[in-house]
Amino acid sequence: MLEPIVIFLLLFTAIGAGLWSAWRLLTEGENPLEERLEELQSQAMATPASPRRRRSGGLLNTVLYVISLAPGGEDWLRSTEAHLNHAGIRRRSALAVYCVFHALFFAVGIGVMLYLQWNNPLSNKIGGLTGAFLFGWLAPKQVLYRLERRYRRRLQEALPDTVDLLGIVLGTGLALDQAMLRVSDEMRFLYPELSEEFATVVMQVKAGGERSKAFQQLVRRTGIEDIKSLAAMIVQSERFGTSLAQALKVYADALRTRRRLRAEAAVGKAGIKMLFPIVLFILPALFVVTLVPGVLSVLRDLRGGIGPSR
Repeated sequence: MLEPIVIFLLLFTAIGAGLWSAWRLLTEGENPLEERLEELQSQAMATPASPRRRRSGGLLNTVLYVISLAPGGEDWLRSTEAHLNHAGIRRRSALAVYCVFHALFFAVGIGVMLYLQWNNPLSNKIGGLTGAFLFGWLAPKQVLYRLERRYRRRLQEALPDTVDLLGIVLGTGLALDQAMLRVSDEMRFLYPELSEEFATVVMQVKAGGERSKAFQQLVRRTGIEDIKSLAAMIVQSERFGTSLAQALKVYADALRTRRRLRAEAAVGKAGIKMLFPIVLFILPALFVVTLVPGVLSVLRDLRGGIGPSR
């Protein structure tokens, strides 16, 4: 009687901690200017650092330090942090909160499977625990990959119109930083993701960073080739003194062409993707509806046998 109570309390605690971690990950506010100032200050006071993550800084940093001690833990943390950045989640505690949520989800899955397989044979327990292990390990990663793909898709959809508007604003005589800030304000409600990225670049430049490094960080955060080409074009145009407004106009047309080609490719793939559900679900039902009445009629006619009756 005591064991189910202990398992229930552990699961309740884990679920509560997981909900808290998800709330922290999705609702905590961010201040790009403050983060950039802290980054510049840390670079100015930089010393040869240990490859391990430091223990100081609270519970979340301690969690990261413990994970980095495991073989391959530091590489896993860097890869996860890159995926979080590409998904648009860049808060200071996002990596630690994701690690805590991942561990709690894994523990909850194992605990629920143990509770369900408590009185079953050993073979059933091994199979159930294997499935729970794989699901608990892969499900959070797949959710993160889906968020990353959705964020990158939104950035790509917003890029042509935003680049076109940036070229128009530059044509009015504003400087690049002022134009990007104006475009960010105009596109805040229509394309909030790209608007925040532009605002972050402007704040990094205002905080004292170089514009080329700010655009390099934008490319690393997003991981999109179109933004990489845009950043290279802006940096080269500023370096050589060419007309940036005209270059942005041409680049916006190229982005619209790429977007149209991606849409045409998606339409071309739709027929192949629809083939499998049609074969698996629609055709069997169609065969049943069309053939079964005829088969039943034939069987009813043949009930008396074949040939003339005597």
